[in-house]
Amino acid sequence: MRKVYLDHSATTPSDPRVVEAMLPFLTEKFGNASSVHSFGQEARAAVDRARRQVATFVGARANEIVFTSGGTEANNLATRGVCEAAQSHGRHIITSAIEHPSVRSSVHGLKQHGWEVTQLPVYDDGIVRIEDVQAALRPDTILISVMMANNEIGTIQPIAEIGALVRAERGRGRGHLWLHTDAVQAAGRVPIDVESLGCDLLSLSAHKIYAPKGCGALFVRKGVRLTPQQVGGHQERERRGGTEAVANIVAFGAATELAQSEMPERNEHTQRLRDRFEEQIAASVGEIVFNGNSGQRLPHLSNISFRFIEGEGLLIHLDMQGVAVSSGSACSSGTLEPSPVIQALGRDDELARGSIRFSFGKDNSEADVDYVLDVLTRAVESLRKLSPLSRQAVAVR
Repeated sequence: MRKVYLDHSATTPSDPRVVEAMLPFLTEKFGNASSVHSFGQEARAAVDRARRQVATFVGARANEIVFTSGGTEANNLATRGVCEAAQSHGRHIITSAIEHPSVRSSVHGLKQHGWEVTQLPVYDDGIVRIEDVQAALRPDTILISVMMANNEIGTIQPIAEIGALVRAERGRGRGHLWLHTDAVQAAGRVPIDVESLGCDLLSLSAHKIYAPKGCGALFVRKGVRLTPQQVGGHQERERRGGTEAVANIVAFGAATELAQSEMPERNEHTQRLRDRFEEQIAASVGEIVFNGNSGQRLPHLSNISFRFIEGEGLLIHLDMQGVAVSSGSACSSGTLEPSPVIQALGRDDELARGSIRFSFGKDNSEADVDYVLDVLTRAVESLRKLSPLSRQAVAVR
């Protein structure tokens, strides 16, 4: 049976070139980067080089990069760290209705401790409006956290416009207003420059750009104060305690260099596959809804709601035919609740439960697309014949 992986927004396979770069640090170069002897200093030099690589990837200084265990920890450190450090200046947060669970849950935790949260709408196209950000600002607003690109529908948010707004507010004397953006999905697919964006904090994750799981990073602009969330040693300039995962950090650095140099080629390839897939599925399957703005989105991702079908059922059916897709955020898997991201677009529960995310990667082929189209078309037809939702719709007509 043919196997086709179309879940690159959940994770990506490790690039062999990235694995080659990290292997020595899993074997003979095993030193602790905090040790003063030669083994440790060899590891320290490797971490420093990776820090420069990641910094270059986002247009930052090396000393503004904090390595973490992944995007979730980076988001937690950004949201909780800033708010706890600045709570004497206010206790109000602005975020969006489609944030990743790691931001959503972190902000919810702060809310339980007395913080007030304004959640911005994203309308039917899945995009935050700058005028809504402006209207939500209050004298006690400490943090705006809006993701750069959504992980389920791929919509790209106006972070540079929000950054310009924050800078203007600072010019009026609001020195304790910070902007964080979760760029985990955008990295490697959208050029990132923290100066152009005007953000103060930006989250990244290695395993979304063809490196292994277990490493992420948070850009922290010079001058931003954070309360550490993981305490212990003096690592990461005392912003995140714990022995550095040297091999994973080296892999992350290597992956950022490859992502930066190959971004145009990768994006052209995945967008061509994605567009071919969407054109043909629209022609062959009825009663579908494409979710999110079709123009302002990531080039590799397609989110489609199939009427009269439970998304989990379709996902399992496709998996049995060797096709790997997702019914939403990988970090929300296991819940039977409809996707809050799809609901935020104004979709009803049926469409929210019937949504499937197809995310293409650099190693997919046109043959993969053709196979998925064939399997998907037959799966939808089969499941709709069995669906009570479909029979109810026919009866109503």
